[in-house]
Amino acid sequence: MDVAGPRDEPIRFNRARRKVYVYRFRHDGLRLFSRSAWGTRAEVYDWDDLRAEACSVYGAMGTGGLIETVTMAVVKPGTNQVTERFHFAHDFQQGEMYWAMAQLFMQQGPQALPTFPRPPRDWNNEDVSFNLARRLAPKVQWPADLDLESRTAP
Repeated sequence: MDVAGPRDEPIRFNRARRKVYVYRFRHDGLRLFSRSAWGTRAEVYDWDDLRAEACSVYGAMGTGGLIETVTMAVVKPGTNQVTERFHFAHDFQQGEMYWAMAQLFMQQGPQALPTFPRPPRDWNNEDVSFNLARRLAPKVQWPADLDLESRTAP
């Protein structure tokens, strides 16, 4: 059985502040039915401290044995010592594309990005009628101070 988080975790890039805002779900695998072990948190990272990492592992999964993911590693400033990691993409091609777009946006701004045929997805309005985990998952709601900070310049 494949197990994944109930919703994707949104990431905001603020070019003016050179910050990355990550909305993450926290969970405790040992306390599956505890309400205090589950929830959300928003975290802020400096753009210059992020590195993309691609990894693949073999495991017993319903889709086959190979699992490819791209994670973001947060490093200590001036070193390559990783302090934390968070999920970025589910496979190498998707991760490479997202990372290239993030770098392009942070270096040149929104005018450098390609135009997309459809508007961005609103995860809170997603039709989740057949997926119990997504139906019970909390809606994405950024803390008010981080919501304002992530959308404005200093």
